[in-house]
Amino acid sequence: MKRTRRSFICGNWKMNKCQEDTYNFVHDLVKKIKQIPNLKEREIGIAPVFTSLFIADSLLKHSEIRLCAQNVHWEDSGQFTGEISAPMLKEFGVRYVIVGHSERRKFFGETNNAVNKRVKASIKNHLSVIMCVGETKEEREGGHTKDIVKQHVLEGLNGIAQDDILKYLVIAYEPVWAIGTGLNATVDQAVEVHKFIRELLNEHFGQGTGGTVRILYGGSVKPENIDGFMASEDIDGALVGGASLDIDSFLRIANFR
Repeated sequence: MKRTRRSFICGNWKMNKCQEDTYNFVHDLVKKIKQIPNLKEREIGIAPVFTSLFIADSLLKHSEIRLCAQNVHWEDSGQFTGEISAPMLKEFGVRYVIVGHSERRKFFGETNNAVNKRVKASIKNHLSVIMCVGETKEEREGGHTKDIVKQHVLEGLNGIAQDDILKYLVIAYEPVWAIGTGLNATVDQAVEVHKFIRELLNEHFGQGTGGTVRILYGGSVKPENIDGFMASEDIDGALVGGASLDIDSFLRIANFR
């Protein structure tokens, strides 16, 4: 299968790994990632905690591995205790920002409006965005998956021009019921939603948008299931949680076949 979009595997470390662990992991990753065949055909990223961004950046400066951040505020500076801005992230060499992860929505009250403001702030500062969308178990069982995903996509991208979407946006479809549970959507379930997202992008942001924007799958991605997901041309990569914390596991996922 020949891919029309460059695949992207990104490890989201969540609240794990202090600086020493980050140093050891990234030091080994930079060396071992070169063993992956066709590495130039795929993009690899990691999203450490904020306190480890500096040390990760120092090791990744001459690497093709992208440094990503787990969140960003919508203002460049101000009275926002505990937040971090896009200009601050850029100082650490960050290239991508994860926005709207279900854990941010669930535990910190993240709304679609807040996601939209974070996306706009990232684009204004020339940072690419991994915008997460996805339904809960109750929403899926109630037959509302597409309604929820549509809200996340359209409200998250409200007021954003097609050119900016094409240049800066990656979408991660993460069914909430599959995150950290050991469960995962079937390939068919994931593909159905990925196709739906592409239709939304074409309909609301211009023809060709859906075929250009990369859409990742996230939710208990493991070495044992990555090949199945990546066998579909509609799935452009993975946003990997727990399995990205072990270097051998992450390398196997990055080396999908």
